[in-house]
Amino acid sequence: MKNVEKCFILLTKRKIVKRIIYKDLLAWKNSHGRKPLLLQGARQVGKTWLMQEFGKNEYKNAVYVNFEEAKTVSAYFDGDISPPNIIKSLETYYDTNISPTDTLIIFDEIQESERALNSLKYFYEKAPQYHIIAAGSFLGVATHGSFPVGKVDRLILYPMSFFEFLQGIGENRYFQHIENKDFGLIRTMANDYERLLKTYYLVGGMPKAVASYSERGDIREVRTIQKAILEDYHDDFSKHITPPNTPKVSMIWNSIPVHLAREKKKFVYRDIVEGARAYAYEDAMNWLFKTRLVYKVSRVTDDKLPFAIHATDREAFKLYMLDVGLFAAKAELDVTALFEGSPAVFCNFNGALTEQFVLQELITAGYTPYYWGREKGAAEVDFLIQWKNEVVPVEVKSGIRKKSKSLDVYLQLYNPPHTVRASLNNYSQNNGLYSVPLYMIALIGDLLGD
Repeated sequence: MKNVEKCFILLTKRKIVKRIIYKDLLAWKNSHGRKPLLLQGARQVGKTWLMQEFGKNEYKNAVYVNFEEAKTVSAYFDGDISPPNIIKSLETYYDTNISPTDTLIIFDEIQESERALNSLKYFYEKAPQYHIIAAGSFLGVATHGSFPVGKVDRLILYPMSFFEFLQGIGENRYFQHIENKDFGLIRTMANDYERLLKTYYLVGGMPKAVASYSERGDIREVRTIQKAILEDYHDDFSKHITPPNTPKVSMIWNSIPVHLAREKKKFVYRDIVEGARAYAYEDAMNWLFKTRLVYKVSRVTDDKLPFAIHATDREAFKLYMLDVGLFAAKAELDVTALFEGSPAVFCNFNGALTEQFVLQELITAGYTPYYWGREKGAAEVDFLIQWKNEVVPVEVKSGIRKKSKSLDVYLQLYNPPHTVRASLNNYSQNNGLYSVPLYMIALIGDLLGD
C-alpha cells in the first residue's frame, strides 16, 4: 500500500475511490523502454474511466477512440496502419494536434478492431515516442490469433479490492488505520471491520455496484446490478465461442458456486454433468481461463519453488469467480444476510465466500496462489504463496476457530519459517505463525516483512 497518495482517484457524488494500479500507469509513462500499453480486465471493472482520468491528470491532451462506437475512426484502420498515417487521420478527425510527449492516445474496446490491435506493433517498432494505452476485455482480445506478442506492455485491472471499497463508500479512516498498522485501534474496532467486510462480501468490487451502494446504500439495488453484469457475461459467451463449446462454458461457469460450496473445493468434471470427462471440456475450460472471468488455483503436493513446475496434475485445481459480490449474487445468497447480527455470512457455503475473498485479495496484491494437498488423503491447505524466495502457507478460517488439522499436517512435514492463518481473530504473531484478520490479508507481504 505504499505511494497510495499517487493512486487513481475516482469521483462520485460524495466519495472518492483510489485505484492502486495508478502508480503502475505512472511508472509506464515515465519508463525509457515504454511500449504501447494494453490494459486488460473483465468488462465493467473500470478500464475506460481509469484511462480517461489518467489522460486528464497526466497529459495536456488526450485523444479517446472507442472502436465499438466510432465506426468512422475504426475504418481508418482498414487500410494503411503505419503510425504517420494513423496519427494524421486522428488529428484530422478530432481536429487536434497529437504531441508525442504531451498527448495520450486511448484505444478503447480494441478487441473490436483486429487491425487496430495489430497497429500497436508498428507504433512500438516505428514510433515508440507516442504514448498509447489500449483497453479490451479478455473476452475479446483472447480470441484474436494475431496478437502483437512482445510489442506491448500489459497491465491487468481487477475489481476493486476491499481497501479500495472502503474508500469508495467514504470509510477512509478505517482504511488508514489498516495502512498504518494501528493494531490496538483496529482491535477495539473489530466489530466495525467485520461489518464492513460483510458488506463487501455482498457488494463486491465491481465499480458500478460500489457506486450504487455508496450513493444509496440499497443492497437490493446492488444485487440487481450484479445480476445484470452476470447476464452480460453470459451473453458474451455466444459472441466469442464456437457453437460446440458455448454450452460447455456455460455449464462450467454455472457450476462454480456448487464446487466452492463443498467442504473439499477441488473442481470435479463429472459434477458438471453425469459422465463428463476433462478432455471433452478442456477447450471450454481453457477459454474461461484466458478470459480471466475465473481464477484457477492449481494443486501442488510439495513445498518446492517454482510452483508451476510442481503443479503437474492438470485436473487438480480449484475454480473461483472474478468477484466475491458476483459470487454471492450467482449463489443467490439472501441479501438479508447483511443485516444479521452474527458473522454467519462468513461461514456460508462452507466458507466459500471467505475463501473467494482471500483468493482475490491475494491476486490483486500481486501473488499467484496455489493450494497444497496430498494425492491421497484429506489434508489440504487453502493457499500457498511465494514471498521473496519462500513458500508461505495461508490457511483461511471463516470464523474465529484456531485449529486446523490440515495446516498441522503441513507444518509437521515442512516446518515453514512463516505461516499465515487468516480469520476473524485479531492480529498476532508467535514464532512465525501470523494470525491475520481477514480484512488485513492484502498487507500480508508487509506483515511478514516486519
